[in-house]
Amino acid sequence: MISINRLERRVSDFEVHDWILDSGAFTRISTGRGHIPAEVYARHIERWATCGTLLTAVSQDYMCEPFILRKTGQSVAEHQARTIARYRDIRNQLDPGIHLMPVLQGYKPAEYVDHIRQYGELIQADEWTGVGSVCKRNTSVHEIEWVLDAITRERPDLRLHGFGLKITALRSHRVNDALFSCDSMAWSFSARREGRDGNDIAEAIQYTERIAAAPIQLNYWPSVLPLWERSDASEPLHSQA
Repeated sequence: MISINRLERRVSDFEVHDWILDSGAFTRISTGRGHIPAEVYARHIERWATCGTLLTAVSQDYMCEPFILRKTGQSVAEHQARTIARYRDIRNQLDPGIHLMPVLQGYKPAEYVDHIRQYGELIQADEWTGVGSVCKRNTSVHEIEWVLDAITRERPDLRLHGFGLKITALRSHRVNDALFSCDSMAWSFSARREGRDGNDIAEAIQYTERIAAAPIQLNYWPSVLPLWERSDASEPLHSQA
């Protein structure tokens, strides 16, 4: 996964095999820079799709963590609407042969369900779909579990991608089973902190091997979502496993 923030000013091609282009949303929104225009991002996607095999490009979403909302002065509903508008704008300008990953946003589980319904038919069957606003919740794994439970209950067909999830979260069987893919910069951060090369592919491979070998916790957190967090107060949300 390579951020548009690293490619925005690049001119020459680069060598790569399978890869994902990330919109750099967290950095751009949290620092107040804002997204580059949708039409410019679409052109970047098409430009860099000529390098290696671009599996998907992540749409330009707007996170919904409380500290992000305080920075923008907007509500969850406003960020959800802007996320969908960006997805529609980019997709309409993009070569149809390139997959654009829609991103679900919210903070409470019910908000993610609302966002799925707002997307409607824009998110197709079996779509590879991102789950945003979870990377800062790795130490509150039950919150990630509840979000994923709510999403998979509403759309069990979706292939979910978790942004920025660490081993702590991936050790939960409910998180692990719900995800099709995920990404993390933890391996790079750890290498740089310990004086090693944070861009060394060997570091990334070691990290993925650690994840694959990590024991899965079968009863990590309570499996039932609290009443005030449920998307349907008449029926509890249980794990899909």
